[in-house]
Amino acid sequence: MSFLVLALSVGAACCLGFGFVLQQNAAQDAPLSDFLSLRLLLDLVRIPRWLLGIGLMVCGMVLGALALGQGEVSLVEPLLATNLLFAMALSRHRTGQPLGRQGWGGLALLAGGVSAFIVAGRPRSGTATVDPVRHWLIIGVVAGTAMVLTVCAKRTRLSWGPALLALAAGLLYGLQDALTRISGQRLGDGGWLELSTGWQPYAVVGLGVTGLVLVQSAFETAPLRMSLPALTAAQPLAGIACGVGFLGDRLRTDAGALAWEAAGLAGVVAGIVLLGIHPAMPQGSAEAARERIAA
Repeated sequence: MSFLVLALSVGAACCLGFGFVLQQNAAQDAPLSDFLSLRLLLDLVRIPRWLLGIGLMVCGMVLGALALGQGEVSLVEPLLATNLLFAMALSRHRTGQPLGRQGWGGLALLAGGVSAFIVAGRPRSGTATVDPVRHWLIIGVVAGTAMVLTVCAKRTRLSWGPALLALAAGLLYGLQDALTRISGQRLGDGGWLELSTGWQPYAVVGLGVTGLVLVQSAFETAPLRMSLPALTAAQPLAGIACGVGFLGDRLRTDAGALAWEAAGLAGVVAGIVLLGIHPAMPQGSAEAARERIAA
């Protein structure tokens, strides 16, 4: 792993984490009539702190794209999952809540899980698969699962809905990261003409807008702790699946390595859950959300 990839990935995670906190802080006051609608973005664009959060997120996405251009998806995605650490830091500053055992335990599990996966798996580049059936099957499964989660979220938007929307958005963002890497390769191989003639860059934009609507809808209906952990967990898992599935990324597959990789991913998910339910994460108000629906 090069220092450049590490620096770009951690920088991206920092921008994403700070940006998500600012976005949720603004989105929780948006009209719930805009739930899962592009009108939600039009309402939020008038709020300066939301624009600042979006600016930070865009910076994070740019840094993440640069990292993906230099390293494997299976390496970059777990590092991007550390955005929750930075969200935790900003939330702690805003709320004044100490970390305590739960917070420190979540930090240790997240950092240790990322380290264990990278050390055990030793992600490295390989030859991307040319089998279109496998390529589209993986894309279809990821996108289809996100669609099913969104449909289910519409029926339970004040209970499980925010977590389901965040899961769906995370899957789409993981797929977006994989297609971003392909777009970068097309740009490097044939320039802007090669890039513009492929479908991948347009899919990247479409996935980005769709994911943004899903995330902001989750942010407006529930506390950040109910959405950000799910988003942070789903994105690297989807990215790793795409990286290994059709981008040619390779991981060590001996028994010992697989065991440590599984333990590392489990640690990442467990750490994300512990941090997500920590009191330092902004809570918002479910009652206020219900009042806005009634109004």
